[in-house]
Amino acid sequence: MRAVICSELGDETGLKLCAVPEPALTAGGVRIAVKAAGVNFADGLLIAGKYQQKQEPPFIPGFEVAGEVLEVADGVRHCRPGDRVMANVDCGGFAEQVVAQDSDVYVIPDSMGWADAAGFPVVWGTSHHGLVEKARLKAGETLLVHGAAGGVGLTAVAVGRALGARVIATAGGADKLAVAAAMGADHGIDYKSEDVRERVRALTGGRGADVVYDPVGGDVFTASLRSTAPDGRLMVIGFASGTVPQIPANLLLVKNLTVIGYWWGAYRALDPEGLRRSYRSLLDWYDKGVITPHVSQQLPLAEAGRAIGLLKGRAATGKVVLLM
Repeated sequence: MRAVICSELGDETGLKLCAVPEPALTAGGVRIAVKAAGVNFADGLLIAGKYQQKQEPPFIPGFEVAGEVLEVADGVRHCRPGDRVMANVDCGGFAEQVVAQDSDVYVIPDSMGWADAAGFPVVWGTSHHGLVEKARLKAGETLLVHGAAGGVGLTAVAVGRALGARVIATAGGADKLAVAAAMGADHGIDYKSEDVRERVRALTGGRGADVVYDPVGGDVFTASLRSTAPDGRLMVIGFASGTVPQIPANLLLVKNLTVIGYWWGAYRALDPEGLRRSYRSLLDWYDKGVITPHVSQQLPLAEAGRAIGLLKGRAATGKVVLLM
């Protein structure tokens, strides 16, 4: 089969498309003929050796796939051969076949195309499970989403809207804010030309946001601390800016703020049934037209390096997907 190989840690230019053996079917495993694979910012961290889960080269990047089940190991409960599925994997997604664990495989509705399904598990799973289970976002609350035109940010906008929240989106530029508005954002803030803190205060009558969803970090997070409502919740999703913020504890104290560290991937082991509940809700929303994924680029498998570069350079909105 064909697969994209990271033979040494570094940047995306070192990735190569190679012929490799098909993966062995493991206990509890599901062999999938991959039709499309989602590309994530974390793929760039993984190949650079900077992701929280390390992989020793050579390895195949890729955390999420969509395809058709070819065979299953004994005891597999969640799918059977011939099913159309999406799946999470620790790595190995940038290939024509992958073996995923039964607990990480989800049958998709007939209405869902391969590109939508491939880009669905990580970003939609992160936003829905995080906002529902961790932040406890309620209808009528104000949700502030940073990086709102990116993969996870755009899904947070849509999930917040579906949950009945008022959504304020921040992004760099009018074109990206337009994408967030199309996904359901009520208000947009261009952090390149506007003061985030002052605009949030103006939009909320001085109260601030109840929940902040931040995959960016850096100066944006610092601004969030001062534009959060009393008893508000700040979700730390990632650091796309490259800067990990330092949190002054005195601000947390005087405003009774809660900072929530949220690495969604850990819940595949910590709370697999919670993730399954989350996906059931999301796939039902998809089938009913409540949410519509935004896939901005579909590239051939051989262009995996270019796909990661688009995300690193913030040249993509929504998801980038590789087609087999």
